[in-house]
Amino acid sequence: MKQIAILGSTGSIGSQALDVIASHPEEYEVYALTANNNVEKLIGQAVRFKPEAVVIANEEHYARLREALAGLPVKVYAGSDAISQIVKADPIDIVLASMVGFAGLCPTMEAIKAGKTIALANKETMVVAGELVTSLAMKYKTPVLPVDSEHSAIFQCLSGEGGNPVEKIILTASGGPFRTFGVHQLERVTKEQALRHPNWDMGAKITIDSASMMNKGFEVIEAKWLFGVPYDRIQVVVHPQSVIHSMVQFTDGAVKAQLGAPDMRLPIQYAFSYPRRLDSDFPRVDFSMLGSLTFEQPDLERFRNLALAYEALVRGGNMPCILNAANEVCVAAFLRDEIGFLQMSDVIADTMARVPFRKESSLEDYIETDAESRRVAASLINPRQKL
Repeated sequence: MKQIAILGSTGSIGSQALDVIASHPEEYEVYALTANNNVEKLIGQAVRFKPEAVVIANEEHYARLREALAGLPVKVYAGSDAISQIVKADPIDIVLASMVGFAGLCPTMEAIKAGKTIALANKETMVVAGELVTSLAMKYKTPVLPVDSEHSAIFQCLSGEGGNPVEKIILTASGGPFRTFGVHQLERVTKEQALRHPNWDMGAKITIDSASMMNKGFEVIEAKWLFGVPYDRIQVVVHPQSVIHSMVQFTDGAVKAQLGAPDMRLPIQYAFSYPRRLDSDFPRVDFSMLGSLTFEQPDLERFRNLALAYEALVRGGNMPCILNAANEVCVAAFLRDEIGFLQMSDVIADTMARVPFRKESSLEDYIETDAESRRVAASLINPRQKL
């Protein structure tokens, strides 16, 4: 029985991971669950799965959580430091890193140092500190298995290829709900429209990132560190059907693609079971009913965030950290109706221009850069705020 800790269990990925665990009770057991604010959902999950421990990051919810679970043999903790501590518990085999944003970096690094297998669903960990995280994983010989559907697809395409040289990685993108929108239409986009993804059921933040194509930009940066491929050999193509999850082109010209229904439980289960494949009742692709699969070039003028992500990757250093922090601030502001859809790219670009660039960065430098970038982005959205 593999013992699993789920960081961000109340989010979309965490909830679907619990579905996978429930489907294979002979294989997996929940050791720890963590959440940021959704205490009621965390209580329900703890009552159902009875983990060894639960952690609520927002300490204001601790009393409610402790009271609700008083009759169960479940340890209750609160605070971000508690999350970084719980991942080091000896019985844990796998840590699913599915917290949203920069907050997932420190717990993931602690889990790596503790030698836990990492099922990585938090893009920001590799975006912000990819060089630091990959070197740490090599030092502690810790496996990092991708959970994102695109990176899982690449991982599966590379399986069995040994040292065969890769010519190109091809990341597919659905194009989101605004794939065919012109600039004038994008200027009037609402958060309600942006939250209606045509293919995937995801949390609010990642759904907005998908609509703006920042999500795909993050995946480009993540792919560089996960697979050791330089930026000029990572291509993005828009594939509206979301059936091909990504592809790898080898130096002999052969291309391998991983296909499947758009269901995140499949890559979650594969990360848990690797190198085995377990049975599942997930939806299957019916090729007789599929029709055509189409591909397009992404428009970097309408969707500037993808271009900004490539720029951050090329410049390196702390620039991806700046990009991520500014984007987190912009998405939160967009969801509060404080900024327009296209304005997000303007604020991110301005933040990248204003925050001091550092070519070499430590964890402390990334933390400082993240804080400074958030201050700058917030001041650009609301000039009344002081830098």
